[in-house]
Amino acid sequence: AYHASPLAGDIRRALNNGVPTVLIDKWDAEQVLQIIQDQKVTRGHFVPIMFQRMLNLPAEVRAKYDLSSLKRITHGAAPCPPDVKRAMIEWLGPVLFEYYAGSEGGVGFTITSEDWLKHPGAVGRRPHKDAAKILDENGQECAPGVAGAIYLSLKVQGGFTYYKDDAKTDAGRRDGYFTMGDVGYLDEDDWLFLTGRSAETIIAGGVNIYPQEIDNELIKHPAVEDSCTVGVPHDEWGEEIRAVIQLKPGFAHSDELRREILDYAARVVAKYKVPRGVDFVETLPRNEAGKIQRNKVRAPYWEGRARAI
Repeated sequence: AYHASPLAGDIRRALNNGVPTVLIDKWDAEQVLQIIQDQKVTRGHFVPIMFQRMLNLPAEVRAKYDLSSLKRITHGAAPCPPDVKRAMIEWLGPVLFEYYAGSEGGVGFTITSEDWLKHPGAVGRRPHKDAAKILDENGQECAPGVAGAIYLSLKVQGGFTYYKDDAKTDAGRRDGYFTMGDVGYLDEDDWLFLTGRSAETIIAGGVNIYPQEIDNELIKHPAVEDSCTVGVPHDEWGEEIRAVIQLKPGFAHSDELRREILDYAARVVAKYKVPRGVDFVETLPRNEAGKIQRNKVRAPYWEGRARAI
C-alpha cells in the first residue's frame, strides 16, 4: 500500500469516500476469492503473480465462489504475460484495468480490457507525441515496432532525483525526457508494448535478448509456477540464457523435467532465445511490489567475476 498507485487509488481514495477496505496479512489465493465473495468486493489492486496463483487453483475451487461483485481490477508494477491476462478476462470478464507508470513520474499509460483484447500485450496508448519516446542507443527515435529505451517527458511530474545519486539521475535523462530503464516499442497506432528492462537485457554473442519475453512463454508449461530468465557467464558468448524455475506444488525437480521444459522452450520461442539450461529453486525473490528481483537471481552466477555484463 505504500506504492504510489495502490495508495492513491485503492487506499486513500477509498478512505476519503468512506468506502470499506479489506487488507489481508498474507497472500492466499483461495482466501482472496472467499473475501471477494463474502465482502462483495468491487475493486482490487493486483500484480501478475497474484493472477497466476489464482489461475493455478483447481477449476472446481474457482467455481465455488461468486465474484460477480467485481467492477474493476487494477494491475501494474510488473509485466503481465498475455496468456495470464487473457485467462483472467475470460474468468472475470472485462474488469481488468492496466497501467504502466513509475514512482519517478512521467505520463501514465493505461488500457482497458476491451482495448487490450484488440491489442494483446499492450500496456496503453501514448496520449500525445511529446508524452513519451522510444530511443535507440544513439538517442535517435525508433521506428514503429522497433524496441528501444522508453523515455517519458520530464514535464509531467518528472522532476525527480535519485536520493544521493546525481550520477544516476543524470544518466537517465536526455533532452527533457527520462528513462526508468524499461525497453519497449510503439506500434503504428501509438500503443506501447514492453519487452523488458535494459538492466535485465541478456547480451549473448552481441545479440540483445529480453528475458521477459521468454518468461511469458515458460510459465505456460503445466509444471511451471514462475520463471526468471537471466544471463549467466559464457566464455565465448559473454552470456548465455538460463531459466530459473519455481515449480507448482506436486512437481519435483528432476533431470527429466528439466529436459521437458527445455524441449518445450524450443517449440515456443525463437531458437536464439531458447535457454541453454534450467535451474530449479523453491521460491523466486520478489520485492514488496510483487516484481521478481532479477538482479538477485542473476547475482550468484556472477560471483567472483571482475565484470558482469
